[in-house]
Amino acid sequence: MTTAYTEVEPAFVPVQTRSERPHSFDPDDFGAPTGREVNWKHTPVAQLTPLFETASGANGVSVTASAPQYLADALEFGAAPRGEFFRPEDVISAVAWQGAAQALHVRIPAEDEVAEPIVLTLTGQGADLRADAHLVIEAEAHSSATVVLRHEGAAQYAQNVEIIVRDGAKLTVVSVQQWQDDAVHAASHQARVDRDAELTHIVVSFGGALVRVNPNVELAGAGSQARLYGLSYADAGQHLESQVYLHHKGAHTTGDVLYKGALQGAGAHSVWIGDVLIGADATGTDSYEANRNLVLTEGARADSIPNLEIETGDIVGAGHASATGRFDDEQLFYLQARGIDEEQARRLVVLGFLGDIVQRIGIPSLQDELLEAIEAELAEVQA
Repeated sequence: MTTAYTEVEPAFVPVQTRSERPHSFDPDDFGAPTGREVNWKHTPVAQLTPLFETASGANGVSVTASAPQYLADALEFGAAPRGEFFRPEDVISAVAWQGAAQALHVRIPAEDEVAEPIVLTLTGQGADLRADAHLVIEAEAHSSATVVLRHEGAAQYAQNVEIIVRDGAKLTVVSVQQWQDDAVHAASHQARVDRDAELTHIVVSFGGALVRVNPNVELAGAGSQARLYGLSYADAGQHLESQVYLHHKGAHTTGDVLYKGALQGAGAHSVWIGDVLIGADATGTDSYEANRNLVLTEGARADSIPNLEIETGDIVGAGHASATGRFDDEQLFYLQARGIDEEQARRLVVLGFLGDIVQRIGIPSLQDELLEAIEAELAEVQA
Protein backbone atom coordinates (compact mmCIF):
# COMPACT_ATOMS: atom_id res chain seq x y z
CA MET A 1 0.00 0.00 0.00
CA THR A 2 1.34 3.42 -0.94
CA THR A 3 0.69 6.37 1.34
CA ALA A 4 0.51 9.82 -0.22
CA TYR A 5 1.89 12.76 1.75
CA THR A 6 0.87 16.33 1.12
CA GLU A 7 3.40 19.02 1.96
CA VAL A 8 1.84 21.59 4.24
CA GLU A 9 2.95 25.19 4.05
CA PRO A 10 4.08 26.49 7.46
CA ALA A 11 1.56 28.74 9.15
CA PHE A 12 2.26 32.45 9.04
CA VAL A 13 3.37 33.67 12.44
CA PRO A 14 2.95 37.43 12.87
CA VAL A 15 5.72 39.49 14.43
CA GLN A 16 4.97 39.84 18.12
CA THR A 17 8.13 41.22 19.76
CA ARG A 18 9.71 44.58 18.99
CA SER A 19 13.13 43.03 18.38
CA GLU A 20 11.74 40.90 15.53
CA ARG A 21 10.31 43.73 13.47
CA PRO A 22 11.67 44.06 9.93
CA HIS A 23 13.77 47.02 8.82
CA SER A 24 14.06 48.59 5.38
CA PHE A 25 14.84 51.92 3.75
CA ASP A 26 12.31 51.14 1.00
CA PRO A 27 8.67 52.00 1.84
CA ASP A 28 7.46 49.37 -0.65
CA ASP A 29 8.94 46.65 1.55
CA PHE A 30 6.38 47.52 4.24
CA GLY A 31 3.32 48.41 2.19
CA ALA A 32 0.43 50.40 3.61
CA PRO A 33 -0.67 49.12 7.03
CA THR A 34 -4.13 47.63 7.38
CA GLY A 35 -4.52 48.24 11.11
CA ARG A 36 -4.25 44.54 11.92
CA GLU A 37 -0.47 44.59 12.40
CA VAL A 38 0.82 44.47 15.97
CA ASN A 39 2.41 47.93 15.69
CA TRP A 40 -0.67 49.53 14.07
CA LYS A 41 -3.69 47.91 15.69
CA HIS A 42 -4.15 50.68 18.28
CA THR A 43 -3.67 53.50 15.74
CA PRO A 44 -6.34 55.18 13.55
CA VAL A 45 -4.48 54.23 10.38
CA ALA A 46 -6.83 56.06 8.00
CA GLN A 47 -5.75 59.43 9.44
CA LEU A 48 -2.13 58.62 8.59
CA THR A 49 -2.76 57.78 4.93
CA PRO A 50 -1.12 61.02 3.64
CA LEU A 51 2.14 59.94 5.31
CA PHE A 52 2.40 56.66 3.39
CA GLU A 53 3.92 58.41 0.37
CA THR A 54 6.77 60.92 0.19
CA ALA A 55 5.94 64.60 0.22
CA SER A 56 5.99 66.63 -2.97
CA GLY A 57 6.00 70.36 -3.56
CA ALA A 58 6.63 72.98 -0.88
CA ASN A 59 7.97 71.89 2.47
CA GLY A 60 5.18 72.03 5.04
CA VAL A 61 7.44 72.60 8.07
CA SER A 62 10.00 75.38 8.61
CA VAL A 63 12.90 75.12 11.08
CA THR A 64 14.63 77.79 13.14
CA ALA A 65 17.46 77.24 15.64
CA SER A 66 18.25 79.21 18.79
CA ALA A 67 21.96 78.32 18.51
CA PRO A 68 22.82 77.89 14.81
CA GLN A 69 26.52 77.42 15.63
CA TYR A 70 25.65 73.83 16.57
CA LEU A 71 24.13 73.10 13.16
CA ALA A 72 26.64 71.25 11.00
CA ASP A 73 26.37 70.82 7.23
CA ALA A 74 23.23 69.06 6.10
CA LEU A 75 23.65 65.32 5.52
CA GLU A 76 22.78 63.81 2.17
CA PHE A 77 22.15 60.09 1.67
CA GLY A 78 25.31 58.16 2.53
CA ALA A 79 26.91 61.05 4.47
CA ALA A 80 27.95 60.00 7.98
CA PRO A 81 26.67 59.99 10.63
CA ARG A 82 23.27 59.80 8.89
CA GLY A 83 22.22 56.17 8.98
CA GLU A 84 24.96 55.15 11.41
CA PHE A 85 22.28 53.71 13.67
CA PHE A 86 18.87 54.55 12.20
CA ARG A 87 16.97 51.76 10.43
CA PRO A 88 13.32 52.42 9.44
CA GLU A 89 10.97 49.90 11.03
CA ASP A 90 7.67 50.97 9.45
CA VAL A 91 6.43 52.53 6.25
CA ILE A 92 6.28 56.09 7.60
CA SER A 93 9.88 56.10 8.85
CA ALA A 94 10.99 54.70 5.48
CA VAL A 95 8.98 57.41 3.69
CA ALA A 96 10.60 60.09 5.87
CA TRP A 97 14.04 58.66 5.08
CA GLN A 98 13.43 58.74 1.33
CA GLY A 99 11.62 62.09 1.39
CA ALA A 100 14.34 63.96 3.29
CA ALA A 101 17.05 64.49 0.68
CA GLN A 102 19.06 66.39 3.28
CA ALA A 103 19.10 65.70 7.01
CA LEU A 104 19.50 68.45 9.57
CA HIS A 105 22.59 67.74 11.69
CA VAL A 106 22.90 69.03 15.27
CA ARG A 107 26.45 68.35 16.41
CA ILE A 108 27.85 68.88 19.92
CA PRO A 109 31.67 68.89 19.66
CA ALA A 110 33.71 66.62 21.90
CA GLU A 111 34.29 67.93 25.44
CA ASP A 112 31.86 70.85 24.94
CA GLU A 113 29.49 71.60 27.80
CA VAL A 114 26.57 73.60 26.41
CA ALA A 115 24.87 75.50 29.23
CA GLU A 116 21.74 76.76 27.45
CA PRO A 117 19.26 74.49 25.67
CA ILE A 118 19.59 74.29 21.90
CA VAL A 119 16.02 74.87 20.71
CA LEU A 120 14.80 73.88 17.25
CA THR A 121 11.38 75.32 16.48
CA LEU A 122 9.55 73.32 13.81
CA THR A 123 6.54 75.26 12.54
CA GLY A 124 3.88 73.68 10.37
CA GLN A 125 2.77 75.86 7.47
CA GLY A 126 -0.72 74.41 7.06
CA ALA A 127 -2.77 71.34 7.89
CA ASP A 128 -2.99 70.36 4.20
CA LEU A 129 0.79 70.55 3.64
CA ARG A 130 3.09 67.51 3.80
CA ALA A 131 6.66 67.34 5.03
CA ASP A 132 9.28 64.62 5.46
CA ALA A 133 12.28 65.11 7.71
CA HIS A 134 15.35 63.33 9.03
CA LEU A 135 17.20 64.94 11.92
CA VAL A 136 20.51 63.75 13.35
CA ILE A 137 21.52 64.80 16.87
CA GLU A 138 25.11 63.83 17.65
CA ALA A 139 26.76 64.33 21.03
CA GLU A 140 30.46 63.66 20.58
CA ALA A 141 32.62 62.07 23.27
CA HIS A 142 32.38 63.61 26.75
CA SER A 143 30.16 66.47 25.64
CA SER A 144 27.04 67.68 27.43
CA ALA A 145 23.94 69.40 26.00
CA THR A 146 20.16 69.67 25.94
CA VAL A 147 18.28 69.80 22.63
CA VAL A 148 14.61 70.80 22.51
CA LEU A 149 12.38 70.10 19.51
CA ARG A 150 9.33 72.37 19.60
CA HIS A 151 6.53 71.48 17.19
CA GLU A 152 3.83 74.08 16.50
CA GLY A 153 1.43 75.17 13.77
CA ALA A 154 -0.12 72.43 11.62
CA ALA A 155 1.14 70.01 8.99
CA GLN A 156 1.13 66.38 7.89
CA TYR A 157 4.56 65.50 9.16
CA ALA A 158 6.62 62.30 8.81
CA GLN A 159 9.74 62.66 10.92
CA ASN A 160 12.83 60.65 11.83
CA VAL A 161 15.14 61.67 14.67
CA GLU A 162 18.47 59.82 14.87
CA ILE A 163 20.33 60.30 18.15
CA ILE A 164 23.94 59.24 18.74
CA VAL A 165 25.44 59.67 22.21
CA ARG A 166 29.12 58.84 22.04
CA ASP A 167 31.40 57.61 24.84
CA GLY A 168 31.01 59.55 28.07
CA ALA A 169 28.60 62.13 26.65
CA LYS A 170 25.47 63.36 28.43
CA LEU A 171 22.56 64.38 26.23
CA THR A 172 18.98 65.42 26.94
CA VAL A 173 16.47 65.49 24.07
CA VAL A 174 13.02 66.97 24.71
CA SER A 175 10.38 66.67 21.98
CA VAL A 176 7.37 68.94 22.61
CA GLN A 177 4.26 68.53 20.46
CA GLN A 178 2.07 71.63 20.80
CA TRP A 179 0.52 71.44 17.35
CA GLN A 180 -2.77 72.99 16.35
CA ASP A 181 -5.83 70.75 16.52
CA ASP A 182 -5.66 69.56 12.90
CA ALA A 183 -1.99 68.50 12.73
CA VAL A 184 -0.89 64.91 12.03
CA HIS A 185 2.58 63.92 13.18
CA ALA A 186 4.26 60.50 13.12
CA ALA A 187 7.85 60.34 14.37
CA SER A 188 10.42 57.61 14.84
CA HIS A 189 13.19 58.45 17.32
CA GLN A 190 16.11 56.02 17.32
CA ALA A 191 19.07 56.44 19.66
CA ARG A 192 22.32 54.62 20.37
CA VAL A 193 24.05 55.28 23.69
CA ASP A 194 27.72 54.32 23.85
CA ARG A 195 30.07 53.41 26.72
CA ASP A 196 29.46 55.32 29.97
CA ALA A 197 27.18 57.76 28.13
CA GLU A 198 23.78 59.03 29.32
CA LEU A 199 20.61 59.92 27.44
CA THR A 200 17.53 61.56 28.88
CA HIS A 201 14.72 61.46 26.34
CA ILE A 202 11.41 63.22 27.05
CA VAL A 203 8.25 63.26 24.93
CA VAL A 204 5.57 65.87 25.70
CA SER A 205 2.41 65.65 23.60
CA PHE A 206 -0.45 68.11 24.08
CA GLY A 207 -1.57 69.32 20.64
CA GLY A 208 -2.47 67.73 17.32
CA ALA A 209 -5.25 65.55 15.96
CA LEU A 210 -2.98 62.50 15.82
CA VAL A 211 0.51 62.44 17.28
CA ARG A 212 2.57 59.23 17.27
CA VAL A 213 6.12 59.54 18.65
CA ASN A 214 7.94 56.20 18.99
CA PRO A 215 11.31 56.21 20.79
CA ASN A 216 13.75 53.34 20.23
CA VAL A 217 16.88 53.42 22.43
CA GLU A 218 19.78 50.98 22.38
CA LEU A 219 22.14 50.97 25.37
CA ALA A 220 25.04 49.70 23.31
CA GLY A 221 28.02 50.54 25.51
CA ALA A 222 28.94 49.13 28.89
CA GLY A 223 27.83 51.40 31.72
CA SER A 224 25.43 53.41 29.54
CA GLN A 225 22.21 54.86 30.95
CA ALA A 226 18.83 55.95 29.57
CA ARG A 227 15.98 57.82 31.20
CA LEU A 228 12.88 57.82 29.00
CA TYR A 229 10.02 60.01 30.21
CA GLY A 230 6.74 61.00 28.65
CA LEU A 231 3.82 63.33 29.34
CA SER A 232 0.57 63.55 27.39
CA TYR A 233 -2.79 65.28 27.78
CA ALA A 234 -5.46 64.09 25.33
CA ASP A 235 -8.62 66.07 24.63
CA ALA A 236 -11.87 65.07 22.89
CA GLY A 237 -11.21 63.36 19.56
CA GLN A 238 -7.44 63.49 20.01
CA HIS A 239 -5.12 60.48 19.60
CA LEU A 240 -1.72 60.61 21.34
CA GLU A 241 0.56 57.60 21.08
CA SER A 242 4.04 56.40 22.02
CA GLN A 243 5.54 52.98 21.41
CA VAL A 244 8.73 52.83 23.46
CA TYR A 245 11.55 50.33 22.94
CA LEU A 246 14.55 50.10 25.26
CA HIS A 247 17.21 47.55 24.31
CA HIS A 248 19.83 46.77 26.95
CA LYS A 249 22.69 45.49 24.80
CA GLY A 250 25.83 46.33 26.79
CA ALA A 251 26.78 45.14 30.25
CA HIS A 252 25.93 47.07 33.43
CA THR A 253 23.42 49.34 31.75
CA THR A 254 20.63 51.21 33.52
CA GLY A 255 17.19 52.11 32.20
CA ASP A 256 14.28 54.06 33.69
CA VAL A 257 11.06 54.47 31.68
CA LEU A 258 8.13 56.49 33.04
CA TYR A 259 5.24 57.84 30.95
CA LYS A 260 2.21 59.59 32.41
CA GLY A 261 -0.95 60.79 30.70
CA ALA A 262 -4.24 62.52 31.41
CA LEU A 263 -7.35 62.24 29.23
CA GLN A 264 -10.59 64.18 29.02
CA GLY A 265 -13.52 64.40 26.59
CA ALA A 266 -15.37 62.03 24.30
CA GLY A 267 -13.06 60.09 22.03
CA ALA A 268 -9.85 61.17 23.77
CA HIS A 269 -7.46 58.27 23.25
CA SER A 270 -3.91 57.61 24.41
CA VAL A 271 -1.75 54.61 23.54
CA TRP A 272 1.42 53.55 25.30
CA ILE A 273 3.27 50.36 24.43
CA GLY A 274 6.51 49.77 26.29
CA ASP A 275 8.98 47.07 25.23
CA VAL A 276 12.18 46.37 27.14
CA LEU A 277 14.70 43.80 25.89
CA ILE A 278 17.58 42.74 28.13
CA GLY A 279 19.96 41.01 25.76
CA ALA A 280 22.11 37.96 26.38
CA ASP A 281 25.25 40.07 26.95
CA ALA A 282 23.54 42.70 29.12
CA THR A 283 24.75 41.32 32.43
CA GLY A 284 24.35 43.52 35.49
CA THR A 285 21.36 45.37 33.96
CA ASP A 286 18.98 47.40 36.11
CA SER A 287 15.77 48.35 34.29
CA TYR A 288 12.22 49.42 35.10
CA GLU A 289 9.34 50.75 32.99
CA ALA A 290 5.98 52.14 34.04
CA ASN A 291 2.97 53.87 32.55
CA ARG A 292 0.30 55.73 34.54
CA ASN A 293 -2.87 57.26 33.15
CA LEU A 294 -5.52 59.45 34.75
CA VAL A 295 -8.94 59.44 33.07
CA LEU A 296 -10.74 62.67 33.95
CA THR A 297 -14.08 62.29 32.11
CA GLU A 298 -16.38 59.74 30.56
CA GLY A 299 -15.70 58.72 26.97
CA ALA A 300 -11.89 58.76 27.17
CA ARG A 301 -9.75 55.63 26.75
CA ALA A 302 -6.15 54.77 27.54
CA ASP A 303 -4.43 51.67 26.13
CA SER A 304 -1.35 50.65 28.10
CA ILE A 305 0.74 47.56 27.27
CA PRO A 306 4.10 46.90 28.99
CA ASN A 307 6.34 44.07 27.73
CA LEU A 308 9.61 42.71 29.09
CA GLU A 309 12.05 40.21 27.52
CA ILE A 310 15.05 38.92 29.47
CA GLU A 311 17.73 36.82 27.79
CA THR A 312 20.16 36.59 30.71
CA GLY A 313 19.69 35.65 34.34
CA ASP A 314 22.59 37.79 35.55
CA ILE A 315 20.82 41.10 36.20
CA VAL A 316 20.46 43.53 39.09
CA GLY A 317 16.74 43.97 38.54
CA ALA A 318 13.97 44.37 35.99
CA GLY A 319 10.29 45.12 36.18
CA HIS A 320 7.32 46.85 34.63
CA ALA A 321 4.00 48.30 35.72
CA SER A 322 0.90 49.88 34.24
CA ALA A 323 -2.10 51.58 35.83
CA THR A 324 -5.09 53.48 34.45
CA GLY A 325 -7.82 54.92 36.63
CA ARG A 326 -9.90 57.85 37.73
CA PHE A 327 -9.31 60.23 40.63
CA ASP A 328 -8.16 58.62 43.83
CA ASP A 329 -11.08 59.14 46.22
CA GLU A 330 -8.76 58.95 49.22
CA GLN A 331 -6.61 61.77 47.87
CA LEU A 332 -9.65 63.93 47.22
CA PHE A 333 -11.07 63.17 50.67
CA TYR A 334 -7.73 64.03 52.31
CA LEU A 335 -7.60 67.42 50.58
CA GLN A 336 -11.27 68.23 51.13
CA ALA A 337 -10.94 67.32 54.82
CA ARG A 338 -8.39 70.12 55.05
CA GLY A 339 -10.75 72.76 53.73
CA ILE A 340 -9.96 72.54 50.00
CA ASP A 341 -13.05 72.48 47.78
CA GLU A 342 -13.55 69.60 45.34
CA GLU A 343 -12.67 71.57 42.20
CA GLN A 344 -9.40 72.81 43.66
CA ALA A 345 -8.65 69.36 45.07
CA ARG A 346 -9.01 67.78 41.63
CA ARG A 347 -6.74 70.45 40.15
CA LEU A 348 -4.05 69.76 42.75
CA VAL A 349 -4.23 66.01 42.18
CA VAL A 350 -3.75 66.37 38.42
CA LEU A 351 -0.94 68.91 38.77
CA GLY A 352 0.84 66.66 41.25
CA PHE A 353 0.37 63.63 39.00
CA LEU A 354 1.69 65.24 35.80
CA GLY A 355 4.07 67.67 37.49
CA ASP A 356 6.33 64.75 38.37
CA ILE A 357 7.32 64.44 34.71
CA VAL A 358 7.45 68.21 34.13
CA GLN A 359 10.01 68.62 36.90
CA ARG A 360 12.33 66.08 35.26
CA ILE A 361 12.76 68.28 32.18
CA GLY A 362 15.22 70.56 33.97
CA ILE A 363 14.43 73.71 31.94
CA PRO A 364 12.60 76.16 34.24
CA SER A 365 11.02 78.29 31.50
CA LEU A 366 9.67 75.24 29.66
CA GLN A 367 8.48 73.68 32.91
CA ASP A 368 6.50 76.83 33.76
CA GLU A 369 5.01 76.90 30.27
CA LEU A 370 3.88 73.27 30.48
CA LEU A 371 2.34 73.73 33.91
CA GLU A 372 0.37 76.68 32.52
CA ALA A 373 -0.76 74.48 29.61
CA ILE A 374 -1.96 71.83 32.08
CA GLU A 375 -3.85 74.50 34.02
CA ALA A 376 -5.52 75.62 30.78
CA GLU A 377 -6.55 72.03 29.99
CA LEU A 378 -8.01 71.64 33.47
CA ALA A 379 -9.97 74.86 33.09
CA GLU A 380 -11.76 73.31 30.11
CA VAL A 381 -12.86 70.35 32.26
CA GLN A 382 -14.21 72.65 34.95
CA ALA A 383 -15.96 75.03 32.50
